[in-house]
Formats: sequence, structure tokens, C-alpha cells
Amino acid sequence: MHSLRGLTIVAGLLFLAVGAGAEPAVAPGYRLETVNVPGAAFAGMSRDGEALLVTDLASGRLYRGDLDGKLVAFGPVFSHGLDVIGDPTGPYRVVRAGDVLVVAQGWTPANSDAGPYDHALIAIDGAGAVRVISSDFWNPFDFILANGVYYVIDAARNSVERVQTDGQKNTIMTFRRMAEAATALQDLSPTEFATGNSYEVDAVPTGIGLRDRRLYVALFGGFPFLAGAGKIVSIPETGGASNPRLDVDGLNAPVAIAFDNGGAMLVLEHGIYDQPEGFRKGSGRLLRTRHNDGQPKDHSRRLDTTGVRPRLGRAAARRFRSGRQPPFSDT
Repeated sequence: MHSLRGLTIVAGLLFLAVGAGAEPAVAPGYRLETVNVPGAAFAGMSRDGEALLVTDLASGRLYRGDLDGKLVAFGPVFSHGLDVIGDPTGPYRVVRAGDVLVVAQGWTPANSDAGPYDHALIAIDGAGAVRVISSDFWNPFDFILANGVYYVIDAARNSVERVQTDGQKNTIMTFRRMAEAATALQDLSPTEFATGNSYEVDAVPTGIGLRDRRLYVALFGGFPFLAGAGKIVSIPETGGASNPRLDVDGLNAPVAIAFDNGGAMLVLEHGIYDQPEGFRKGSGRLLRTRHNDGQPKDHSRRLDTTGVRPRLGRAAARRFRSGRQPPFSDT
């Protein structure tokens, strides 16, 4: 699997739909920039005021981007490398939380000894001091901060964890395996997957968002990464639900969720998986859906998300996060 060598930045978030042979376009008043850092494999994005924060799985570094698009590495070097499946692991995401930056650090690389910051949520203060908030995860892939509480996706335990600032943690949802019709798998093995039977895949959570006191979670779907098997589900912010509510289905490996100022949900898909080649280049999409119809609208037909496979907690090659949203078009 290739690492992502360039970072595409949208000042505001949204790609509009374009033809298969054209470069992505952006909404009026916003600009598209591509920043290249040789050898980098960029992962989670967030904003820090007017600056952009992004993590690099190839070097274990954090980067800050200014208004001119220049990226500068800062902070400690986190553990990084390939995991036992051969995919990159390291700092998945960095987010400003008051006077500290909080980093979600992945599980231990296969060729490294366990370190004190592995599979952890980590705070870095203005002086550079590092503090572990909690390391009681297997693979913390994404998180949000709301009302002084962290909601963390553990993409190896297939769970949503609530973490207090003092590190106290409780599980508010563990996702059950998802049933798929065996007919969707007959190309893999016509004898094993007989017509009329069903097959279960892991409900791997990869992205999380909060709207109207509900936590929305992207379920990626485990191997063999069937087209249309991805879902967006939601649970009360307070927890307590025995089963999640299905909000959107028919997605191709969703990896990130955000909401615009009008309440519409944005979903980033990793794309379509081919057994011989892996995830198909150019099949990633940025989708927009309104709550009243639940039907996603494609706003980007040519996102190349083949850089990193987010199975059981892999970073999305391009994750677009922004506190400032552009106007949207439904056409």
C-alpha cells in the first residue's frame, strides 16, 4: 500500500463534484492547495485558529501549516512504523484542546518495543511537556472533545470510549459485527458463500462527530471491505443505548465525519476495494447528506485515498477537518 506523498488542503473543506478527467474544484471563495513534503504519509487534520494541524505517519511528527501553506514540523517524534499487517501506525490525529494539543497515538509498530506513548491519548503543553491522558486503548483512531470530555474511537476494540480529562474511561458502545448477504462474497469463494446465507464482518469504527447531543460514528466494515457495506450510525452522547441508530448506509469504507454550519453531515469515503489491487485509486469521495433524507450527495469523484488503508485503525490518507465551513450546493 502506497503512502500519501502530497497533502491536498481545502480552505474550508468541500470538494465539488467534477468529471472523471478533471482536477477537483472547490466552492466559490475558497482555494485548493497541494503541499508536498517528500516521504510524508499525512493522516489526521484539524484547525488551530487560522493554522492547520496535521500528523505524519512516516516520520512520527506533527506539522503546523500557516496561511501561506507552508508546513513546519514541531513537537516530539512519536513512535511510528509498520504494524503487524504492514500498514503505517503512529500519530493518527492532533487537535487543539484549550492550552494543550491532544494527539491520538496508534498501537506499537511491529519492529519496535512498546513505548510509554503507544495506543494513547496524549497532551502536549505550550512548553512541550508530554502527558499521557490515557493509554487504556488498543488503537485510538479518532476522537473529539465536547464539554470537557473526550469521545474516542478505538478501532481495534470496535468501541466508543468516554474519557475524562483526568484519564477516567468508560465504554459507551461496542459495535456488533455486521451481517452481509453471502451473494456479495461469491466472487471470492462461490463454494464457501452459498446463496441464501449471510456473512459477518467487523463493524470497525473510524470516524466520530457530534451533533444535537448525538455521537455519529462511521463504521468502515472489516475485510473483505465490501462495496456499500459502510454505515453511519449514531448513539446518545450520554450513552445508554443498547443498539445504535442507522443514519446512512450504502457507503464505501467511510473514514471521517464532520458537520457544516447548517447541520448537514459530511462523510469522507476511503473508496472501493479490489481484491487483487487493494483500494481503487480515485474512488474516494466526499459526500454530503441532510438529516431529513439521509441520502448522501457526492461532492468529489476523484479523491485519491489510496495512501493508507484504515483497516482496524489505519489513518485515512486525506482527512479534511475544518472549523470554518464554506457554502454548499446541492447540485
